[in-house]
Amino acid sequence: MTATNTQTWNADRYAKHAHFVPALGQAVLDLLQAQPGERILDLGCGDGVLSEKIAALGATVVGVDSSADMVAAAQRRGIDARVTNGYALTFNHEFDAVFSNAALHWMSEDPDAVVAGVGRALKPGGRFVGEMGGHGNVAAIMVGLTAVLERRGLKNAAATSPWYFPTSEAYAAKLERAGFEIDSIQLIPRPTPLPTGMEEWIKTFALPFLTQLPEAQHEAALQEAVSLLRPVLCDEEGNWTADYVRLRFAARAK
Repeated sequence: MTATNTQTWNADRYAKHAHFVPALGQAVLDLLQAQPGERILDLGCGDGVLSEKIAALGATVVGVDSSADMVAAAQRRGIDARVTNGYALTFNHEFDAVFSNAALHWMSEDPDAVVAGVGRALKPGGRFVGEMGGHGNVAAIMVGLTAVLERRGLKNAAATSPWYFPTSEAYAAKLERAGFEIDSIQLIPRPTPLPTGMEEWIKTFALPFLTQLPEAQHEAALQEAVSLLRPVLCDEEGNWTADYVRLRFAARAK
């Protein structure tokens, strides 16, 4: 998560409306294979739910996130969490692994700088294991939101997305240019139930779209987007599912 877009994070809202994010992180945790005594950096640690799980395996965890509110929540869990810009990691070859879940796609302005910083943070042979939004992630939601914005006179609204959703080939190329050897990388379609619905998902994750409009238009735009998405992503019983596609990878620093 970065401070370079207009997304803001509130730990209480995140815990209420986005608790499914860390709950669905077990697969990438399994890929990490954290070992007792390892020193692991959790990049975009959020409120520290997964950092806590890594620490429970016996590793020493440092969590970094650009949101002071999320870092404070992680600290309340006992995590060594620090407010840090993902584009400017200052660690120097001190971690056995860098882990990241559902955060790298927010670091959209300069993904290469993020990957380079991870490379500097790792010891030789250290692991970089992560999961992020991949190509096609929330495609229907993006179409709905950009349609609402363009109806209100904002042209090429899709280009202002705060997210970076690469193909596996594109992200593999970034990793390789930064000196990583790739163990695995794949796009995984993962339709994801939204326990508190689409309106709360947009409020939690997609504010950078709405904040392009005057504040007086936010609520009407939000409701219009929800209405547009309902026939596609909401079933007859009122259950919403987001069209997630995840990019999961494991790589090693040379």
